Amino acid sequence: MAAASIGETRLSNGLVVLTDTMPNVRSATLGFFFRVGARHEPEHLHGITHFIEHCVFKGTSRRTALEIAIEQERLGGNLDAFTTHEETGFAIKVIDDQMPAAFDLIADMLCNSTFDENELRSEQRVIIEEMKMVEDSPEESLGDIFNAGFFSGHPLGRNIAGTPESVKTFDHSRTGDYHALAFTPANLVIAAAGNVEHSDVLELAETYFGSAESERQQGRDTPPVAQAPFLVQRRPDLEQAHMIIATPFPSATDPRRYAADLTASIVGGGTASRLWQKIREERGLAYSVGASATMYQDVGIFSVSAATSPDQLEEVISISVEEMRRVVADGVTESELELAKAQARASVLLSLEDSASRAAALAESEMVHGRNITVEETLARIDDVTVGHCHALVADFIRSDQIAFAALGDVENLAVTRDILVV
Repeated sequence: MAAASIGETRLSNGLVVLTDTMPNVRSATLGFFFRVGARHEPEHLHGITHFIEHCVFKGTSRRTALEIAIEQERLGGNLDAFTTHEETGFAIKVIDDQMPAAFDLIADMLCNSTFDENELRSEQRVIIEEMKMVEDSPEESLGDIFNAGFFSGHPLGRNIAGTPESVKTFDHSRTGDYHALAFTPANLVIAAAGNVEHSDVLELAETYFGSAESERQQGRDTPPVAQAPFLVQRRPDLEQAHMIIATPFPSATDPRRYAADLTASIVGGGTASRLWQKIREERGLAYSVGASATMYQDVGIFSVSAATSPDQLEEVISISVEEMRRVVADGVTESELELAKAQARASVLLSLEDSASRAAALAESEMVHGRNITVEETLARIDDVTVGHCHALVADFIRSDQIAFAALGDVENLAVTRDILVV
């Protein structure tokens, strides 16, 4: 995003309004992003942020739940909401002339939700069913098992949705009190992209949120200390065995994050990557295999994941660890790095065509870095990465004493031990 298209205003109550004007499109994406997520909750309110994200759709002093549903469909856009460990967001993409109506709808939900007891009890049941759905998804279930071990004793290790026991305690009082504490203008970034004018979005923001006084009430926790668990959980009902091998990695604020993304892409980020070629194309051992870099504000994770038949799991693990050894010993090649850079450049530039991507990027940059990071800066940082940077990075982070492992499936006879996780 070129700086010339960006509008930015910081109100005295802490609210930040950001816009990215795209005059040649007819769409407008409007997002409300709160600097509060699952990691900021006190333990006795585990899951309440996600619960509130659901419950603001259940009725306000102006609209019933059905009227909210009808209104979002009338606008023609998909109103999406999400909760992560570090933020909560609500975003809708509409035709540009519907942006004021979309703003009114989301602002009403965020400011005027009634948190009716009957509706809350109904949503408790919905979320408990959502938890059961995750248990039925091996990839998601293994992710929860892994996070609980990797971030043992830290809020990042807790499931975002909470537990059935915690969710059942979220009555009108608890829900309303936490909403008033955390979902405040001081914690809010409003980002709009598309055929929008900054002055129009700012006027709406001031009308709905400008008079509300607030202080930043985001919960605080200590930075996590990554663990190196070795976890194997048997699920004989599963046809495939699922595994994760992981180490700590740079955080979202670390200058090495560009090298981290590119390195993860080389190891397992696409069809030309090392793991994809070795495990899927050459040996046909897995349909799903890859590597990725996940970055929180104060910690990151490099992870290799795959799903395969239980009798092939040990071979997949051996190949994955061998590729980790090879990247630590020899680094990456110039040709691999150039291919990863080309993929990254394409991803950045193609995202500029979508107002939803641009609004999300604006908000993410503000919440993580406190400023707008332009497309030009991002591309320059990508171009600056060298094979030396990648080699130094893996030497720092991919170490035997930091490797974590988790597996889920019919793995009762798995012969793999921690001894294989040596790089």
